[in-house]
Amino acid sequence: MSEQKAKPKKSLGVGADIGTMNLVSARRTDKGVETTRIRDVFLDLPPDAKRMLRIGNIDYIEKDDEILIVGDAALETANIFGKEARRPLQAGMISASEVDSLEVLGLLVSHILGEPQVKDEVCVYSVPAPPIDQVDRDIIYHRGVVGRIIEECGYKAIPSNEAMAIIYSETADDGFSGLSISMGSGMCNVALAVNTIEGLSFSVGRGGDFIDAGAARSVGSTQARICTIKEKGLDLNAPKNRDEEAIVFYYKDLITYLLDQIAQRFKSIQGQFSLPRPIPLVVGGGTSMAGGFMEFFESVFEGKRKRFPIEISKIKHAEEPLNVVAYGLLVQALQEQDDE
Repeated sequence: MSEQKAKPKKSLGVGADIGTMNLVSARRTDKGVETTRIRDVFLDLPPDAKRMLRIGNIDYIEKDDEILIVGDAALETANIFGKEARRPLQAGMISASEVDSLEVLGLLVSHILGEPQVKDEVCVYSVPAPPIDQVDRDIIYHRGVVGRIIEECGYKAIPSNEAMAIIYSETADDGFSGLSISMGSGMCNVALAVNTIEGLSFSVGRGGDFIDAGAARSVGSTQARICTIKEKGLDLNAPKNRDEEAIVFYYKDLITYLLDQIAQRFKSIQGQFSLPRPIPLVVGGGTSMAGGFMEFFESVFEGKRKRFPIEISKIKHAEEPLNVVAYGLLVQALQEQDDE
């Protein structure tokens, strides 16, 4: 009687980073951890564009008397024609001003998730912390709508803090202790943790869009064009022209604002939460991918280190800044799936 080899157990669970500019999923396969990304943007075109979109194999939605193209093609087209791409999310949350946002977001989420491997496979998805500088906004509607969309794709949806995902992904060697900053397009999220225990989390309503909008206004350009300049290799430490100089000014303002907010928030809880040792500061997110970012970030931080209330052991960039949140969410999804 011949022995039958046991089939390898499927690795179930998926992490989904629901960002203002990018949607990223992470799943463990027999080839390692694989990610799927799509731009979280869309653009409206006249109905007669449909035939050419089919030829180009470009994703689109038919909506009343218009065609909505989605993903990278939408941003590229907007940039070519000097238009602004539309977003299902604005400032990190579901856009209240975009009537097409939920339909488009549903299409994009289903694209990155695909079909679940089993019924109610666990999907841990990112949610921002409430923004401390926009007290009239909360995350309740956003969290609920995204969870519903994921459940409609056949998954069990579990929300999780975006910045804590970076702690799970990047600080294993430090006992899952650290200060993490997720620099997204709509907002920046911050978490402080010791031994996996969250001591502080919040967001600020500024991110890459703040840089793009400010720089575009200053030089008479569009946000889409400024975003393209950011992503195509400018060096923050050596701007070459007026557009790049404007981007650098707004990057410095954003980082300064963010560090000041962290310092103020930590001081407010110092009596309730103490740090036994210096901790690492880890930065991730798409807005941290500009050329020379970490050198630029550290130069701003060093100007504040002496007065910074948290003792930092080292500053590091996430190994894969655009995927790091999805990786951390996957860590949680695998754990949640094992507990099912």
